[in-house]
Amino acid sequence: MLVKVFGRAVFGVEATTITIEVNIDKGIGYHLVGLPDNAIKESSYRISAALNNNGYKLPGKKITINMAPADLRKEGSAYDLTLAMGILAASSQINAPNLNEYIIMGELSLDGSLQPIKAALPIAIKAKEEGFKGFILPKQNAKEAAIVNGLDVYPIENIKEVIDFFEGNSTLTPLVIDTRKEFYETLENPEFDFSDVKGQESIKRCMEIAAAGGHNIILIGPPGSGKTMLAKRLPTILPPMTLHEALETTKIHSVVGRIKAHGGLMNQRPFRSPHHTISDVALVGGGSYPQPGEISLSHNGVLFLDELPEFKRTALEVMRQPLEDREVTISRARFTVTYPSSFMLVASMNPSPSGYFSDDPNAISSTPHEMQRYMSKISGPLLDRIDIHMEVQPVPFEKLTEERRGEPSSEIRKRVTKSREHQSDRFKDIENVHYNAQMSVKQIRKYCQLNDESKSLLKNAMERLNLSARAYDRILKVSRTIADLEGVKDISPSHIGEAIQYRSLDREGWLG
Repeated sequence: MLVKVFGRAVFGVEATTITIEVNIDKGIGYHLVGLPDNAIKESSYRISAALNNNGYKLPGKKITINMAPADLRKEGSAYDLTLAMGILAASSQINAPNLNEYIIMGELSLDGSLQPIKAALPIAIKAKEEGFKGFILPKQNAKEAAIVNGLDVYPIENIKEVIDFFEGNSTLTPLVIDTRKEFYETLENPEFDFSDVKGQESIKRCMEIAAAGGHNIILIGPPGSGKTMLAKRLPTILPPMTLHEALETTKIHSVVGRIKAHGGLMNQRPFRSPHHTISDVALVGGGSYPQPGEISLSHNGVLFLDELPEFKRTALEVMRQPLEDREVTISRARFTVTYPSSFMLVASMNPSPSGYFSDDPNAISSTPHEMQRYMSKISGPLLDRIDIHMEVQPVPFEKLTEERRGEPSSEIRKRVTKSREHQSDRFKDIENVHYNAQMSVKQIRKYCQLNDESKSLLKNAMERLNLSARAYDRILKVSRTIADLEGVKDISPSHIGEAIQYRSLDREGWLG
């Protein structure tokens, strides 16, 4: 008897329908075809034990299972439940005429209970698009899949519940979630706040400008000056995620199984802080079976690279293209996968190998040659893609002991959000451009026009600091953001002057 059951495979962040064809005939043997990996090949042992422990059995006949399309590699243990239900129906141990109306996924334990799977959200989105009646999956993933409205999502704890459901011996209640209500109820719940930061008013201003325009930023300062503390609080002043951004972000984290147990829609912007020993593949994404890297996991959020010069140069260089294109394309012989990677890069570094500025009275001196070698670990093209360079000085004792709390993140976020609204209105007719940092050269020329006084100021700065053409564009972008924060249409010399100050690493003699 031939039975068809449906599951899903995920390539990139999109799901593809996998048709499981189970045929049982005379003879003996268990034949699984269709490019399964080892985890799927081992499923027969899990399925056999699970069925035996729930009053059923793996039939002692010739079982042929095809996973179509046969030219796509299938991986993972999430097909256990799909295969088990196909075997039961094909061997007439259960009567399930409507089996092909559902997507069925789940990893089986030996007692028949279900373990969580990856990529439940993209699978649910695809199931709805293709008109399936429902999605049967482990209880731990149900809240994640139930984000998709218009699809019945059935949380399951044991294979016996699925069998009873299809035989009509019991009913399953679909999990219903009001996605919008849940999203907006828990939107404002930041773990960190800028009011915790003592002093550092100039850096707070710099971070506000970076958040308002979506600009990449590098903080240069000695150990203990507050670089990491400031970076961790940046997501709290970024505009709240829209429902579309939250779905995009949740989808990527779902693919790699990073959604918390019983977690639903992600509503806080991600903050990723990989260690400097990270490999190129782990940072950008890839592998034999491509997975999203850290830069995609930080999509719509912040990627923080602490001690930037300590990262491998090759790892940093592969970031250059994603920083420009806002996506990562990974090519293999048989397929190409594209992951979104629109993130804010926040990097930090010490000003010298010793950790201190050259004019610090307590510094362990570093020679200009040592400082030059230290800085050369970061390529010029990568630094050019960072709009804002800012020096962070240690906080004096008087500021640390102040009782007065700083301005809270909620107030800064209001100004940032208002500025982003101006930018969204400006770029409403331009595809894939939403804030100033995303402007192309053509858009910079259109929206960052300067008067004669501003041109003269910028010309002098370019000549004295020997700035590149890309640095010139960065200054114009940042000055446009400063003007937007003030709510003015035209860029003034004061905006240009402030933007030039945020190019510390371009200043002649910075290395001492």
